[in-house]
Amino acid sequence: MTVENINVDVAIKRVNDLIAQEVNISPALKASLEVILLLVTILANRLGLNSKNSSKPPSSDPNRQKESKEPGARKPGGQHGHNGTTLKPFPDPDLVKVIPVDRNTLPPGDYRPVGFETRQVADLDISRFVTEWRAEILEDQNGKRYVATFPNDVTRPVQYGIGIKVNAVYMSQFQLIPYNRIEDHFQDQIGIPVSAGSISNFNNNAFERLEFFESWVKEKLTSSPLAHSDETGINIGGTKHWLHNVSNQNFTFFYPHSKRGCEAMDEMGILPAYQGIICHDHWKPYFRYGGSHALCNAHHLRELERAVEQDKQKWAERMITLLQEINQATHDAGGCLETKDSEQYRKRYRELLLEADQECPPPDETGKKKKGKTARSKARNLLERLRDFENETLRFMVEKNVPFSNNTHARSGHNEA
Repeated sequence: MTVENINVDVAIKRVNDLIAQEVNISPALKASLEVILLLVTILANRLGLNSKNSSKPPSSDPNRQKESKEPGARKPGGQHGHNGTTLKPFPDPDLVKVIPVDRNTLPPGDYRPVGFETRQVADLDISRFVTEWRAEILEDQNGKRYVATFPNDVTRPVQYGIGIKVNAVYMSQFQLIPYNRIEDHFQDQIGIPVSAGSISNFNNNAFERLEFFESWVKEKLTSSPLAHSDETGINIGGTKHWLHNVSNQNFTFFYPHSKRGCEAMDEMGILPAYQGIICHDHWKPYFRYGGSHALCNAHHLRELERAVEQDKQKWAERMITLLQEINQATHDAGGCLETKDSEQYRKRYRELLLEADQECPPPDETGKKKKGKTARSKARNLLERLRDFENETLRFMVEKNVPFSNNTHARSGHNEA
């Protein structure tokens, strides 16, 4: 690992060697120096992380520059040779206006109507629509009154209709628009005052109504042969939480929780009963669930890129090329390789990891006194993971429904709960 032309690994190794040679150093000082060296290593590693070699978002990349396009390389609008699409006529126009021919402009003669030439203007009518229900009151000869019954969903003198509620929930929960801006929308565009408290009530009501749908989506995901699982940090009320999700090609279920591990996954109520293939990023709690596993190779590629850039690992660069080659071959073969082809790639994969052992060997445990596993470098940990989880890493090339990474399933059009 090099930072500003300084080889941090070499410098740290030199200091460690000097500490080991110093016989008169006190245990307290030695422990303090080891902690300092560990912190230096961690901080130096973080300096070189970006969106290409870690899970950090592109927005966090230092000195990020957007790629500029050469002026004139591509003109705005449809390109030459592109088969564009035009707005198609609507079969059920809301208003039809007939334009008669001005017969004063016609030459003398007899004319009969034979049809119409049509053109449509599609527009949006944003307006308030108020329905007033009037329950008739009858009074008999004794002065006793009888009032007609209002519909079950009309319970107040003035209330919001289903259209307002649906629109508010859509803007709040799907478009993620803040409450105060939704208030502005209804007041400015439609002239209806809708408070933040009302919007919150609409969301709570929608949540309660979705109980059956939620159970249905869970059932669909639980019975799916392949499920993608992931979790990401979110802020709820100023406190860090985790947004867990399980998805397949048709459904996505999100579940926020204060914990990241099994407690949250158990409460979510999908993975404990799941027996299919779980595609994930090697977060260890996932291995407690499912029948088998497929590891996300997009994560592997980023970690391999970090090993190339920071640790100068040549084997990692070759592994990137090999995984990308296998992915392309699998795609060209229709999603699954023939046995002879997959075995050939598997052989190359193993041979590369054996060679990597020479370049990135395990730590020397000669004379080890402490119990437990000796700390390994990130590159070594990655190497051992690729070796120990070979089947999970390469499952995409032998099972057609398993993708190369956890990022390849399209989310557009999903039913979400």
